[in-house]
Amino acid sequence: MKKKEKHQFETKAIHSGYNSKQHLDSLTPPIYQTSTFTFSTLEQGANRFAGREDGYMYSRLSNPTVNVLEERMAELEGGEAGLAFASGMAAVSAVLIGLTRANDHILCSKGIYGCTFGLLQLLYEKYNIDYTFSNLTTREEIEASIKENTTCIYIETPINPTMKLVDLKMVAAVAKEKGIKVIVDNTFATPYLQKPLEFGCDLVVHSATKYLGGHGDVIGGIVVGEKDVIANLKKGAQKDIGGVMAPFDAWLLIRGIKSLSVRMERHCENARKLCKKLKSHPNVKAVYYPGDKENQDSHLAKKQMNSGGGLLSFEVNGTYDDTVKVVNQLKLIKIAVSLGDAETLIQHPASMTHAVVPEKERQKMGISNELLRLSVGLESRKDIWSDLKQALEAI
Repeated sequence: MKKKEKHQFETKAIHSGYNSKQHLDSLTPPIYQTSTFTFSTLEQGANRFAGREDGYMYSRLSNPTVNVLEERMAELEGGEAGLAFASGMAAVSAVLIGLTRANDHILCSKGIYGCTFGLLQLLYEKYNIDYTFSNLTTREEIEASIKENTTCIYIETPINPTMKLVDLKMVAAVAKEKGIKVIVDNTFATPYLQKPLEFGCDLVVHSATKYLGGHGDVIGGIVVGEKDVIANLKKGAQKDIGGVMAPFDAWLLIRGIKSLSVRMERHCENARKLCKKLKSHPNVKAVYYPGDKENQDSHLAKKQMNSGGGLLSFEVNGTYDDTVKVVNQLKLIKIAVSLGDAETLIQHPASMTHAVVPEKERQKMGISNELLRLSVGLESRKDIWSDLKQALEAI
């Protein structure tokens, strides 16, 4: 799965997948804003639709701008091929639909994005595709959770929003013995901090809306993995359901990825400093951050991540009403879902991103009513902390 390294990550993020000589020497990849492509002859069109000749036909099937993004992400993740979608959930849906049939079973990490949870419910209600959650902390626990009809294991790490980690190498090893595909949502870490395919996982999924775009101005999703698996997803779940990415959105993501490494360094540095500040504040009950040496999963962070990331969660030392006061008192920090933007964002998982998850399930996942998720931005950390401090002192 892993490709031979030719350039470092920062260089790949700027150059991979694009040859200006093939595009009229344009330094920046052009936006091919077209729905369809012309053929020189009827025979050429027929050959392309039959798969006997390479070339573009229709932008729902493939587009030059989108292809640059797909190739670049495949390079960054160390995979054979990439596939872009209209949103992160379009990517997740395509993968889970593409790898399952009616009456199959999906094993999930204990804690996933609310809309992914909603998708699992839909698959169960309509097609009897069952799902269960597991901490995935030991080989024995994983083996005990796998059923005869388990076709894939779906993992978030770090998990949204508890920031717990899953040992990718261990899960992949067990799954390989059973012939089960492992899918990893790598949105929080990005390929700059973590490469699941290098640990034996099969597919990587991204909400490209987040750190890959980095500017809060585009919606998109990416899947990276083996060429044959991606090809099957492309001609099936993507082509027929139609959740394809627009050329302009792909262009925005290509632009965003060029600065990914620089932005992630700043996100991580700010998050590390703020973690320490929050831990020392009397009105903070607990802080959850993979880069914290006192975090219970710090050994895993050291093993499979280059840094702790730009996200952290913390629990207010008080009631739900106190938590509301803290959020509403903020002035610089914006109240918004999503993450990975230049701006620092805060949200309340229990009532926002994970509101669709039943309360009992939320509690099992570790999502309390006092838990807040902070996407640490690129502003001065002194200014971010000043805002957090004055808000915490409001209770």
